Amino acid sequence: MSAIWLLLAIAAPMIAAAGAIPFLGRHRVQVTAGVAGSLVQTVAAVMLLRQVAGGRFVVIQAGDWPAPFGISLVADQFAALVLVAGAVAGLAAIAFAAMSVEVDRSRHGYFVFTNVLLAAVATAFLTGDLFNLYVAFEVMLIASFVLLSLGQSRRQARGAAVYVTLNLIASAMFLTGAGLAYALTGTLNFADLAERVPQIESHALSLALALLLLTAFITKSAAFPFAAWLPASYHTPGTDVSALFSGLLTKVGVYAVARTVTLLFPDNEVVRNTVLAVAGLTMVVGVLGALAQYELRRLLAFHISSQVGYMLMGIGLMSPLALAGATFYMMQHMVTKTSLFLTAGFIERGAGTGRLARLGGLYRRDPAAAAVFLVAAFALAGIPPLAGFVAKFTLARAGIEAEAWLIVGVSLTVSLLTLLSMVKIWTEAFWKDEPAEFAWNAPARRFLLPAAGLALVSAGMGILGAPLVQMAIEAGNALATPAVYIDAVLGSGGGR
Repeated sequence: MSAIWLLLAIAAPMIAAAGAIPFLGRHRVQVTAGVAGSLVQTVAAVMLLRQVAGGRFVVIQAGDWPAPFGISLVADQFAALVLVAGAVAGLAAIAFAAMSVEVDRSRHGYFVFTNVLLAAVATAFLTGDLFNLYVAFEVMLIASFVLLSLGQSRRQARGAAVYVTLNLIASAMFLTGAGLAYALTGTLNFADLAERVPQIESHALSLALALLLLTAFITKSAAFPFAAWLPASYHTPGTDVSALFSGLLTKVGVYAVARTVTLLFPDNEVVRNTVLAVAGLTMVVGVLGALAQYELRRLLAFHISSQVGYMLMGIGLMSPLALAGATFYMMQHMVTKTSLFLTAGFIERGAGTGRLARLGGLYRRDPAAAAVFLVAAFALAGIPPLAGFVAKFTLARAGIEAEAWLIVGVSLTVSLLTLLSMVKIWTEAFWKDEPAEFAWNAPARRFLLPAAGLALVSAGMGILGAPLVQMAIEAGNALATPAVYIDAVLGSGGGR
C-alpha cells in the first residue's frame, strides 16, 4: 500500500493535467481538475509520511529492474516531509487561483501546467536517480516558463526571459555534471554513486564533479552569486503563480544540494566550506536587496533568496542537528512564504498596487489581512514561538556546537534585518496614514482564506509542532548517515 501513495504523489497531478487537456475551453473543468490533482497529491504525501515515520523507507524499483540498473523511486523522512509541505503550499496556491484566475488564462492551460509543475516537484523529491532528477528539473522549467508567460505584459516577458536563460545555463551544467558522473563511475543511481564517488582516484575530477553539480543546484536555489533571476521574475506574473513558485521551486534546488552533499561528498571539507560560504553570502545579499525594495512582491522575492541561505547553512554544517534544522526550515519556509505572497496578492487585489508608497492604513481597512501578514512575517523573521524561530534556533544551536561562530553571527544579524524589512512593510502598508490617491476596493473574504490557512499551519508548526520537529531530527540523523540510504535502496532489490 505504501508504494501506491508514493506513486500517487507523482501521478495524481499528472493524470489531472492530462485529463484536463481535452477540456481547455471549459473553465469549470479546468478548475476542478487543478484542485483535484493537488488535493489528491496532498493526501498521498501525508499518507506517505506516515509510512516512512520512524526512519523507514519506501523504495520502488521500476519494472522490477534492480538498482542501480533501473529507475529507483525513494521516499525517506526527508523527502516525505518536504513533499508534504510543498503539497500543502501548492494546494493553497491553487485554491487561490481557483478563485482568481481569469477564464482566458485557464483556457490557455494554467491549471494543466500547474499540475505538471506539482508532479515534477514530487518527482524531484522522490527520485533516486541523478538523470531523472534532471528530467524533473526540465519539466519544472518548461511548466514554470509557461506559467510565467501567461499574460500580455512586457514585464512578464522580461521576467520570463531572465528566468529561463539562467535556468537553462544551470541545466546545461547539471547535464554536464551528470555526464561526468557517469563517465567516472558508470552509474547515475544516487545510492550507487554514494559508494563510487569517494573511490574516484583523481581529486581534481572529483572536485570538478562537485563544482558542476553544486553550481547548477545553487543557481536553481537562487543562492549567491546566481540569484539575480529570482527577484527579476517572481514579482512579474499573477499572485497565484508567484505564490506557487515562492513555496516550491527554490526548495527543489536546495533539496538537490542536500542529497548531493550528504550522499556524494559527505567528508569533503572543501565542498562543505563552499556551501557554508555561499550560505552566508546568500543571507546577506538577499536581505540587503530586500531592504532596498519598495514594491511588496519584489521585496518578498529577495527574501526567498536570503532564506535559502539558512537552509544551505544547515547543509554546510552537516551535523545531524544542522540537517534537521535545514529540513524543518525548508518545510516552514514553503508554508510561510506562500502565505506572505498570497497576502500580498490580496492586498494588490484590493488596492490595485503593490507599491508601498501608494499603500497605507490597511490595519484599519482590513484587520484580518493585517493579522495574517503579522503571523507570517513574524514566522519569517524568527519570532518565538512561531515555526521560523524553531528552525533558526535549531540551526544556531548546531552552529554553536560546531563552533562555526561566523555563520551563526551572520544568521542572527540577518534575522534582525529580516525583521526590520517586515517592519518596513507593516509601517508603509498597514500603519501609516492612507496616501491621498489611495483607494481600497475590499476583495471578497474568500481570497484571504488560503493565506490565512497557511499562516495557521505555520503557527501550529511552531507552537504544536513537536512531532514534526522529532521527524526532522530523525531525517537529519538519516541524512548524516549515508549508509542508511544506500542500504535501503541497494538492499531492496538492488544489484549489489
